[in-house]
Amino acid sequence: MEFFLDSAEPNEISKFQKLGIIDGVTTNPSLIYKSKKPFRELVVEICSIIKGPVSVEAVSSSNEKMIEEGLEIAGIANNVVVKLPMTWEGIKACKILSGKKIPVNITLCFSSSQAILAAKAGASYISPFIGRLDDSNIDGIKLIREIKNIYRNYNFTTKILAASIRTKNHVTQSAVAGADIATIPPNLLDTLPHHHLTDKGLETFTSDWEKSGQKIL
Repeated sequence: MEFFLDSAEPNEISKFQKLGIIDGVTTNPSLIYKSKKPFRELVVEICSIIKGPVSVEAVSSSNEKMIEEGLEIAGIANNVVVKLPMTWEGIKACKILSGKKIPVNITLCFSSSQAILAAKAGASYISPFIGRLDDSNIDGIKLIREIKNIYRNYNFTTKILAASIRTKNHVTQSAVAGADIATIPPNLLDTLPHHHLTDKGLETFTSDWEKSGQKIL
């Protein structure tokens, strides 16, 4: 499973990139806004830090404008993925852009039928928002499983990018369900190594080693 960082903060991206565990980055207009940096300058900086895919979202509502924005976004760096909404206009734009060999991430997916449309339009990625589904008392992980089965049945190559991840369980369950990628916010990714039994075990090992009076170096 690949890990993407859901962030538009270069310092956060650089921190995790240095650990060697981040395969890409996802951004959205809200994250770009929070960064308070000029759009193009920010995208260039992020794409220079991470060599994997960087999703950058078009903001227009018509397919014509989405295509124009998509071409502009794709020209910023070789590793940019154009992010488009799950609407008919987004699907139309996806078909055109993917036909030009520009990778597209269809975002705001909440159903399997939407995921089928994205795959048929040539999307490189589909982003089911599992956290937002859970907020509405709908099983987001079940959606991941459904999409995985459908894509397997018809040999669709679109990658499933589990988004709106809120908990460690979301990460684990997405992996079990067969998601290709999980895009994780930095504050959650920071918690993944931690477990109270790990801390307790390490404390015991450290104490016993100190009692032994030995040294490795």
